[in-house]
Order: sequence, then structure tokens, then C-alpha cells
Amino acid sequence: MTVPRAEAFRVDTRGLKCPWPVLRAARAMREHADILLLSDDQVARTDVPALAAAQGWTVTLRQGPDHDEYRLSRPQE
Repeated sequence: MTVPRAEAFRVDTRGLKCPWPVLRAARAMREHADILLLSDDQVARTDVPALAAAQGWTVTLRQGPDHDEYRLSRPQE
């Protein structure tokens, strides 16, 4: 039986430039297993997936017209 995960913890970094989106994501990753990060910084498209990979997390990117949404998920044990 699979245990459903809670709703993702939302981190809104729109208007902040890197490294702030990555720093806010890293802080949230310490306490939450699923994170929805909102960012409008183009550099985050490289930095957020790099952070996720370094920590062994998965990341799904959804690009929007005004901002991107990153769904970061800790691997299930």
C-alpha cells in the first residue's frame, strides 16, 4: 500500500534573483519532503535542478509565461 504524500510546501521566490530561490529551496528541503517552488529568475532553471540532483531529489519543471514552477520531491525510503 502506498502512503499518499501531503500537499507540497509552497515557496514563492518570484521577484528574487539567484542565489535566493536556491537558498530558500535548500532551507525548505531540510523540513519538507515535497516542495513547490515558484520563481521568475532564469538562472534558477539551471541552479534548482542542480540543487535537487546534488541532494538526490527529483525535480519537475513547469514553465509558465510569468514564472516557473519546480516540484521538488525527496526520494521515498
